[in-house]
Amino acid sequence: MTEHTPGKLLILRRTSMSSRSKVARQPIKTVCRYNWLGTIFYLSYLVFEFPQNLALQRFPVGKWMSLNIFIWAIALCCHAACKNFAGLFVVRLILGMCEGSITAGFMIVSLMFYTRREHTARVGYWFLMNGTAQIISGFISYGTLHIHTGGFQPWQWLMIITGILTLFTAMLFYFLFPDSPTNAWFLTKDERRKAVQRIKENQMGVENKHFKKEQMIEALTDPKTWLFALFAAFDNVPNSLTNQTQIIVSSFGFTPFQTTLLGCVGGVVEIVTIFTGVTLASRIPNSRAWVGIAYFVPNVLGALLVNLLPWHDKVGLLFSIWLSGVGVTGFVLSLAWVSQTTAGHTKRVTTNAVMLSAYCIGNAAGPFMWQAKYNLGDNHVPWIIIGICNVSCMVLLYSIRVLLARENKRRDAEPPDDTYEDVYIMKTDDDGSRKEVRVAKVLAHFFLAFTLANLCGFMNRSFWI
Repeated sequence: MTEHTPGKLLILRRTSMSSRSKVARQPIKTVCRYNWLGTIFYLSYLVFEFPQNLALQRFPVGKWMSLNIFIWAIALCCHAACKNFAGLFVVRLILGMCEGSITAGFMIVSLMFYTRREHTARVGYWFLMNGTAQIISGFISYGTLHIHTGGFQPWQWLMIITGILTLFTAMLFYFLFPDSPTNAWFLTKDERRKAVQRIKENQMGVENKHFKKEQMIEALTDPKTWLFALFAAFDNVPNSLTNQTQIIVSSFGFTPFQTTLLGCVGGVVEIVTIFTGVTLASRIPNSRAWVGIAYFVPNVLGALLVNLLPWHDKVGLLFSIWLSGVGVTGFVLSLAWVSQTTAGHTKRVTTNAVMLSAYCIGNAAGPFMWQAKYNLGDNHVPWIIIGICNVSCMVLLYSIRVLLARENKRRDAEPPDDTYEDVYIMKTDDDGSRKEVRVAKVLAHFFLAFTLANLCGFMNRSFWI
């Protein structure tokens, strides 16, 4: 089983809404109702995000995620039985409830297994599976368009097929996805010990099942928490384009079959941009902000071209839409960045919840900028909003960099921290005698970080990068 396979199968189920728009929009009668199906998913995600993060801290991560994936699979299959808007509204609400555990769970487990230096690339690897899933679901959608069964529409077959794949994924997660390095089935006892030791440089601990109020307060009063949250909100308003792209492309005159296959191109763009982005950010020190800003430039250009190109230039408009998907790299880098600059398990859980809640707000608001008159080719408002959001994201990434650089300078100017310079432990020799042995500072700090509640970012002066 490869490093990326679980993410590939899991994220496949997240593309079902956009894939469904390729196949059919029945029983949805109006654009407003279609937009509401996108919004209710993220409103539910928002309401359940903090409870989901608390559950991820309280219960084994892999088992909790597998339960949510199982419920998701059932809800996905239930789409096929929906005959009206109310039915679709309910199952979409259930999907949003379950979704809150996924990205947060991946972020938590990634930090348990990988060092800060490795973390950015690993987050990118599992996030780019969105693009892989988009390609796979595109071909599945294309196949279902060729299914002709009385009383059962192609979009219903799509929901059943993706639901079954998600059930399979839930089983994989339950039996194969590790909760932490300490119980990873694919590691020996010695390898588990080494896996914990190798991430001691993170100074964040592995996991802690106790909720710490002081860490929650610190997260909520940390300026960078809200800068990351603001970035997530602005960055995901344009994400509503995911559910609109197929409708827009079909308005260019392409057939349903052509539109479905063209949807796969967006997945290829996402894979290439995320992979190159995280690779650059991993190899160039302290470059996350600059790489993220650079990858937003094509987004801004795409929004400008859609507004400026004549409506009859279908090929130019199509490439402009694909160009506007490059900036997803910025959000991926921010997920890794916020995790790497937040110590303390409760603080990380709280910060993740705040950022992903803002992510939900942006996604919930985005669908309502799309109106039916867009198909006439004279509605530039959505693309102006997308352009403004992309520029705002560039400014916010730079602001986060300035804030962290200033904090680094402040801490560098402080006197050395000698809290753990003289630490001794009791050692028993072979003859049974006990004596005190001085340990290195890094080992003492590592021991305290894992046993004394995961030092917070402000408490841990050796932490900030």
